[in-house]
Amino acid sequence: MVARDIVKEFDTEIGRRRVLDRVSFRIGEGERMAILGRNGAGKSTLIQILSGVQTPTSGTVERGMRLSWPLALGGGFEGELTGYDNVRFIARIYGAPVKETFDFVVDFTEIGNQIHIPVRFYSSGMRMRLAFALSLAIDFDCYLIDEVILVGDKKFQEKCIHALFEQRKDRAMILAIHDMNVVRDRCTSALILKAGRGRVFDDIPTAIDTYSTL
Repeated sequence: MVARDIVKEFDTEIGRRRVLDRVSFRIGEGERMAILGRNGAGKSTLIQILSGVQTPTSGTVERGMRLSWPLALGGGFEGELTGYDNVRFIARIYGAPVKETFDFVVDFTEIGNQIHIPVRFYSSGMRMRLAFALSLAIDFDCYLIDEVILVGDKKFQEKCIHALFEQRKDRAMILAIHDMNVVRDRCTSALILKAGRGRVFDDIPTAIDTYSTL
């Protein structure tokens, strides 16, 4: 995937604000790029542009691979539908086998029969489990991760780490994240955002040191 000269501007009460200013990078199969920056630096905006949720003001994204929605994002579910109906709907959109997708989600989420009640009754943690599991159930080439990697208790978090970083270690990942342990242990490169501009680092220790001075 190649992002070229991504610009994103928003109209505000005090005028037009440029959040991203000609940000460019590329990521290949199996690579894991961290997106680093202080709050408000544009990390989530960039993730949403890559996923197609937002469009850039200018610039292009050449995906060339099948990208996930932002991992663990539970806001896209239809609240009046059951967990099962949401799984079935999304599986059909992505051309995934419904039964296999459902079986995986039920096993991974560990929410039992609650999969058959409307999602609006789910706690935020249950919605995140459902979204996380559904993201893993679909065969993506690149996973987009916006802050949330681990959900649930420690045992479930370990399950998430294994499923994402071990079982799918051949997949590309783009992680907007603050956890430097994950960056150090799991990422192969980093993009640091500051004042709208982006700088790519292929050396993770240098990226972490640079980020710490922001």
